[in-house]
Amino acid sequence: MRNLYCLFFFVLSSCVVQLSYGQTRNTTISGSFNALSFKQFAEAIEARTDYRFYFNPTDVDSLQVQLQVTDQPLISLLTRVFEGTPLRFAIDARNRVFITPNQPVRTNLPVGFFDRGPATAADDSAAVDYSATREKTRISLETKLFEIGARGANSRTGNATLAGRIRSTTTGEPAIGVYVLIEKPRIGVTTDQYGTYSITLPRGRHELKIRSIGMTDTKRQIMLYGDGKLDIDMDEEVVPLREVIVGAKKDLNVAGLQMGAERLDIRTIKQVPTVLGEADLIRVVLTLPGVKSVGEGTIGFNVRGGSAGQNLILFNDAVIYNPSHLFGFFSAFNPDVIKSVELYKSAIPARFGGRLSSVLDVTTRDGNKKKLVGSGGIGPLTGRLTLEGPLFSEKTSFLIGVRSTYSDWLLRQLANAAYQNSKASFYDLNLHLTHEANDKNTFYLTAYTSRDQFKLNSDSLYTYENQVASLKWKHIFSSKLYSVLTGTYSRYQYAVSSEKNPTNAFKFGFDIQQTAAKVDFNYYPNAQHTIDFGVGSTLYKLQPGNLQPSGAASLIAPDVVPGEQGLETALYIGDRFDVTPRLSLNVGLRYSLFQNLGPSQVYGYAPGLAKTTNTIQDTVSYGAGSVVKTYQGPEYRVGLRYAITDDLSVKASYNRMRQYLNMLSNTVAVSPLDIYKLSDSYIQPQIGDQFSLGLYKNLRANTIEVSLEGYYRTLTNQLDYKSGATLLLNHHLETDIVNAEGVAYGVELMVKKLTGKLNGWVSYTYARSLLRTTGTFASDVVNNNAYYPSSYDKPHDITLIGNYKVNRRFSISFNVTYSTGRPITLPLAKYVLAGAERVFYSERNQYRIPDYFRTDLSLNIEGNHKVKKLAHSSWTVGLYNLTGRRNPYSVYFNSANGGIRGYQLSIFGQPIPTLTYNFRF
Repeated sequence: MRNLYCLFFFVLSSCVVQLSYGQTRNTTISGSFNALSFKQFAEAIEARTDYRFYFNPTDVDSLQVQLQVTDQPLISLLTRVFEGTPLRFAIDARNRVFITPNQPVRTNLPVGFFDRGPATAADDSAAVDYSATREKTRISLETKLFEIGARGANSRTGNATLAGRIRSTTTGEPAIGVYVLIEKPRIGVTTDQYGTYSITLPRGRHELKIRSIGMTDTKRQIMLYGDGKLDIDMDEEVVPLREVIVGAKKDLNVAGLQMGAERLDIRTIKQVPTVLGEADLIRVVLTLPGVKSVGEGTIGFNVRGGSAGQNLILFNDAVIYNPSHLFGFFSAFNPDVIKSVELYKSAIPARFGGRLSSVLDVTTRDGNKKKLVGSGGIGPLTGRLTLEGPLFSEKTSFLIGVRSTYSDWLLRQLANAAYQNSKASFYDLNLHLTHEANDKNTFYLTAYTSRDQFKLNSDSLYTYENQVASLKWKHIFSSKLYSVLTGTYSRYQYAVSSEKNPTNAFKFGFDIQQTAAKVDFNYYPNAQHTIDFGVGSTLYKLQPGNLQPSGAASLIAPDVVPGEQGLETALYIGDRFDVTPRLSLNVGLRYSLFQNLGPSQVYGYAPGLAKTTNTIQDTVSYGAGSVVKTYQGPEYRVGLRYAITDDLSVKASYNRMRQYLNMLSNTVAVSPLDIYKLSDSYIQPQIGDQFSLGLYKNLRANTIEVSLEGYYRTLTNQLDYKSGATLLLNHHLETDIVNAEGVAYGVELMVKKLTGKLNGWVSYTYARSLLRTTGTFASDVVNNNAYYPSSYDKPHDITLIGNYKVNRRFSISFNVTYSTGRPITLPLAKYVLAGAERVFYSERNQYRIPDYFRTDLSLNIEGNHKVKKLAHSSWTVGLYNLTGRRNPYSVYFNSANGGIRGYQLSIFGQPIPTLTYNFRF
């Protein structure tokens, strides 16, 4: 009987609860809730109804309620309040409202709960959804409030500096070029090559937005009380089956102060079709406006009217002298180790110096800090393999990449004996170590070596090598100041040898080395200023030429050109100053000092006569370490950006550069036999001044970037050569060199779209590059001292790069390029003088070879996207020179049967198919 009473009481109480619950659920709410915190909103609802709220204050501290309702149930109100947030709610039978992130609380047990057996491997509830777990983690971090600095009496007024590092969640590597900003007031910065950022903000509550192309956008809620640190991890972007337009912040095109700069990541580089199927950094750089090449088969490039020797090519801050492999068909950079590439064409930052035209700054990846992984590929001529991972712990990582060619083996398989007698091979090896000692000290070590050798149906063997090393120590003093101490070593050497005929067997060699040390500081005093300053010194050592007999039977006489050495020292300071939110200035000064050092012999020439071997009067000798000649001077850097609207800005800049190391070549293209010469008593430093003006506009919510830049450059102390000049083994180069001055000007238009299924860019460049000699003697005058086109003057250039994502596994890439033919000097007639037949030539570079046009196409096929498999692979099928156009690389003439006949040489005169297999594990 007692059990019956208990059962009756339970049923009665349940009915009462359900009745009251139903009555409460039917309760409607009216009122205006304006600018209330969620806690205030909950208290207001509790005062009007029987609902009681349960939540963690930190989960809702960033939530603000703005509602005006009439006779609405609580469920409708909460649905509107939590829309677009990760917060969920549940209401139980006792009118308790539970607020939780990500998943709602279950208020009752599922039907049949007590009848369930143990979970099995096939049970859905036992499975782990890793993507959901990562999403939960991301949402939790984005809604959490991070308190920065210590609270105090002055923690609510003034400014404070927030600094930290941004890294990839997947690999632990630093994320370069990430945009960190707040919207009101609009303040933003980008991370440097170490993934470091420092931003000065008003103290108080902010939503920090972190955005980058190729990464998933994220944000952080911060309460800034004082200076402090916040490290952030970003997820790499995963492309879903359906198209998603990434809202990455790309308004740096408009908002950024830097102009004349192009940044490329490895994803973009790998999408552009190339001649032999392998991603090629330099080939992609050549598709940018203002960057030209004299033709196929050369890796050298010319920027805004400058020569190939006026480009500073840096590999983790170490100089690369010859960035080519295999006759220029491959660049020296293994695509699997590269993280990003930045090209500066104007407004070159004050920390860079030593070259007139451009800086190509190549940065490697640090290596995966989470796990051991690998990647590689096999193409028509090359194979490559890269391994990376943590070393001992996640504080240390390594990256090692090796690449080589098997073209020697292919040449031996050809039936033509001429090819079988040829040789062409190369290899390169990359090593990069990163060690994070603690939060304030990180060390980086980079080593690179490469070797090429080739001969073309001859007995002369050509070899050249690059060796590069750099060691960096980054030290963080505070959130406002950090430094990077860098030491680098670079060496480039080549040799030519022949041993087929023992009496003429020889070996010729050239060697250049440079050792450099520098320290750079970055200081962020407040929100308006970003200051960088530093000092550095470089020691050059050259062996300009060394000819030696090879073997006891050789009759070749030894000939050694005396070595050279010089010391270049520079200090700099630059300040980026935000005058107003719309007006920014960048001012800098670099002061460089160069000393040509002994031992050296300087020839003295008869005054009033041209410098020739016949006018040498005396020789002055300088001892080891003594100063032969000193040059010095300031290098100015000024930049300005004015934002007309949020998506339209105008920029202007001026910079002066000095160059003390000259590359000498009497070939149009970059050649392994080019030599280098330091400024000395007769060869003065080159000086370049550039004025630039640009207009920048973003369209369609920053998904399309449009830029229009114009520039004007003056070049002084340029070098040109007398007709028939000899550069190799020349003990007095000043007798074959003529002084010149140059002018270059042009306009560059670029439209870029880097998001969506169809992306790419199109560019048009109009550019002129002119020279004129300044000599007074007949032997030093070219074209009567009137302006003539330089060898790399190509007025018109149009490039189209496109990528279309068909679906998740298939994509199509294409590029189309057209350019004006380069200048050439032609023979016009033959005549007889003093009984000898001679050739009459046109004025220098008066004519041009035919225009250049080429179309390339490639199909990229990804493997299946199973998470667990031995390796993830892809195929790239390409067709280079789709139309089979015979673009002339050069035009030359031969005398035959009493006449002169002209010929055109084409490197690739037909379509070149390629097939490349890529893998990663």
